[in-house]
Amino acid sequence: MIQYIRKSRIYLLGGMLLLSLLNGCGLATHHEEMQDAAISKLFAMPAAASINSNSAIQWSTQCRNWFDNNLLRSGFNGGMLVAKGGNVIFEAYSGFGHLNRKDTVNINTPFHIASVSKTFTAMSVLKLWQDQLINLDDLFVKYFPEFNYPGITIRSLLNHRSGLPNYVYFMEDLGWDTHKFITNQDVLNTLVQRKSDIKNIEKPNSHFTYCNTNYALLALLIEKVSHLPYPEYLKKNIFEPMQMKNSFVFTSADSSRTTPSYDWRGVEQAFTYQDKVYGDKNIFSTVEDLYKWDRLLSTDQFLKPHILEEAYKPYSNEKAGIRNYGLGWRMYKFPDGYQIIYHNGWWHGNNAVFIRMIKEDATIILLGNRYNRNIYRARDLMTLFNAHIGESEGEE
Repeated sequence: MIQYIRKSRIYLLGGMLLLSLLNGCGLATHHEEMQDAAISKLFAMPAAASINSNSAIQWSTQCRNWFDNNLLRSGFNGGMLVAKGGNVIFEAYSGFGHLNRKDTVNINTPFHIASVSKTFTAMSVLKLWQDQLINLDDLFVKYFPEFNYPGITIRSLLNHRSGLPNYVYFMEDLGWDTHKFITNQDVLNTLVQRKSDIKNIEKPNSHFTYCNTNYALLALLIEKVSHLPYPEYLKKNIFEPMQMKNSFVFTSADSSRTTPSYDWRGVEQAFTYQDKVYGDKNIFSTVEDLYKWDRLLSTDQFLKPHILEEAYKPYSNEKAGIRNYGLGWRMYKFPDGYQIIYHNGWWHGNNAVFIRMIKEDATIILLGNRYNRNIYRARDLMTLFNAHIGESEGEE
């Protein structure tokens, strides 16, 4: 197994370099520092906070030990980044983008982030709301008059309380030709035209049911309101302005730059008829690009604080416990009011973890394309920053 450690970057006094490791030793190049400065200036990202040097070194060491003992030993194929206060304290890569080509995973290797894609869809919908182009409590039928499901609002799609069943299952149950790719429009058309044949349709807002259909429909809403294809909307409004150069929504034109996925044995997973639906999944990105996304959401440049507060509210309170869902984000909500925002992802052999400890201003990101359940154990690292620990969580 090839392991590539790009660098562990620890900054002190709002950006002064304290420690930088390249391939385990040495300093980051002047070119890299200039690139970081240019990106910071372009996006006016918040300045890195001063952190105690001893704490920083301790965090980096503990992350390294966790990476070695939990990921490398289980055949991890992907990237990991941990940051605190705008300081990247650990970043490492291991394995190959294509197992048969031996192309070493690096900072530019894009991975399918699976359901972490929902965070981009949800925040884009909230941006449309912020721009007064929609209202969250608008009925979906307002924008799609053929939609024959009363009571379903944009908000209930965002928080998975629409009552709709999952297209991942009902399209095949209804006899969809699995040699033909499903599109988002196909999902909507099937819901409308074959409503009487679809099982498990429930009353809106009765309870939480995690469902990919909701976000496939939200992608169509973004297209309808913005007059841009969903991939183009994200490119123009998020990826390009944030210089997320290795992030994109998959289309057929991207086939040459995608990274395949593998099961735990290393067997490549097939590209299926469901692999062109987006909004719920189908974004490719890197740990560094996702960290830019995290940093942007810590400012008011994309979404204002009162808009983000709406996203981070818990909407599913009918069951006891700390696990809940907001608008595009999972969360741990503790009795004392403390909260952790996150989303996991799983699709084929791809695994993703995106944890945002907002109070501590700390972030944990892992992406992999060879199925590895140990990736989801990253929640254990939250204790490094004195964060509460939530309950065990599955892939999605």
